[in-house]
Order: sequence, then C-alpha cells, then structure tokens
Amino acid sequence: MTRCHPRGSLRGSGYRRRSIHPARLLLFALLGAVLLGSAEITFPLLIAAMLVGGTVLLFRAGSASRRQQHWQQQWQQHWRAEQAWFPPPAVPVPSPRTAPDWRGEWRAARRRFDALRGEYAGYECDPLAVLRLPALADVTVPATARFVDAFAEAQALDTDVVPPVGHAAKFRLAVDRACRSWQAARDAADRIRLAGLSPEERSSVQRVIKLLTMANASGNDAERLTAYAKARAELARLERAGRIHLPRAATAALDASARTGLPAGFAVPGAPDADAEPVADAKPA
Repeated sequence: MTRCHPRGSLRGSGYRRRSIHPARLLLFALLGAVLLGSAEITFPLLIAAMLVGGTVLLFRAGSASRRQQHWQQQWQQHWRAEQAWFPPPAVPVPSPRTAPDWRGEWRAARRRFDALRGEYAGYECDPLAVLRLPALADVTVPATARFVDAFAEAQALDTDVVPPVGHAAKFRLAVDRACRSWQAARDAADRIRLAGLSPEERSSVQRVIKLLTMANASGNDAERLTAYAKARAELARLERAGRIHLPRAATAALDASARTGLPAGFAVPGAPDADAEPVADAKPA
C-alpha cells in the first residue's frame, strides 16, 4: 500500500515537484495546431517553437560549458592538493668537481717510473734472468725496441723537482707508455724464450744456467771458479755467434760474483782485469 505524505511535510524534506518545460508546451500546441489544420495558428507556433528551441539549445550548451569548466577547476584543485600532500622527491645536487691535483699525479707517476726503472735494472744485472728471457735484452725484437724507446722518452722527461704543468702531463703519458710497453715486452719474451735458437744453442744456454746456478751455490772457491770460467766461455761463444746479447750490467755482475770471496789480486779465468791499465801502442823506432 502506498503511503501518502502531506504536502507540507514534502516541502521541508527536499521533495520537488517536477514542472513541465515550456518547450514541451509549445511542442504540444504545435502538434494540436497541425492536427486541427489551421495555418494561421501553425505558422506562428512553428516560429515560436524554433525560437524557444534555439534558446534552449544555447542555454544547454552554456550550461555544459560551465559544468566542464567547473569539473576542470575541481580536478586542478584536487591535483594541487595531492601535490601539496605528496611533495616531489628532492633532486640530488651534484657536488662541485674539484680541480685535479696535477702535482700529486706527477709524484705518483714518478713513483711508478722509479719502480719500473728498478725492475728493468734488476733484469739487466741478473745474468740468469737474461739467459731465461734473452728476447727482453734483444732490441731486434719489436716489443723490446718499443719498450726501449718509451723508456728513453720517460727518462728524458724525468726531473728531480716539480716541473710545469705541461711538462708533468707529458711525463705522465710517457710513464704510462713505458709501463705498458714493458709488460708487453715481458710477455713477448716469455712466449719466445729460447725458440729462436738452434737445439745446440739451447743446450749451451741450459749448460750456462746450470753452471751459474752451481757456482752461486758452491762454497768451494776452486769449484766456483771453474764453473764461472766454463760459463764465461760458453757465453762468449754465444755472443760471438750473435745469438745471446748479454747486457754490460749483467756481465759486470757476473764478474763481481766470480770475484766474491777470492784473495786480493786473484784473476778470474776468462774475465777482463778491471785493475789493468791500457797498454799504449808501440811506436816504430
């Protein structure tokens, strides 16, 4: 059963009675005139309906535009509220780049070059190291020739005091090239080893290595001198053949090792006498 409410109670509850739109009244009147067939009534009603319909359309278009603007404003306000509630993440500010310490880099390059110079000198002063890697002392090997050139360039740029910034930069680059070429030369010499020698020459080098090892470990002066003499004879034969290039530092170290522990003035067989004076050429009478 439908419950009826008094008109006064509906007025306060927000109830609103739906009214008839004027355009509908004109439409109903126009249909009645058409049905009655009166042209005098139909034409004015048609004009009035067109005017009212155009006005209604314009009003509705304006209302739609206002509603759209209203919703856009509401959305923008909502977006601003969200942005205020959730602030964007802070962008990290990059720290200012400090100027490179070229003096510190020069000192580091000089320490690297001192280490390289010590390693190279240690190789040249060790006859056994030269015999095991003879290609590292042979400048006809391309990798060794490149290292010798790079080492000479760095040596020429080395200074005892801090140089100007341009000179320091050139020295750093030269040290980098020297270190890289040294490692490349060592790798090449380790691959070559005694591959360029004939079987007889490889056997001779192995005998020299064995004799020098025995002379270093021997405590008997006579046995040590004999081993050094035989080793020098084999080395002289290899050097004359152009197969082994023993650096002067290695030759001097070999002679110094042979003289260690011997009485003063004792000559090592096959070694040059360091105390002997050069003999002048005899003049014809």
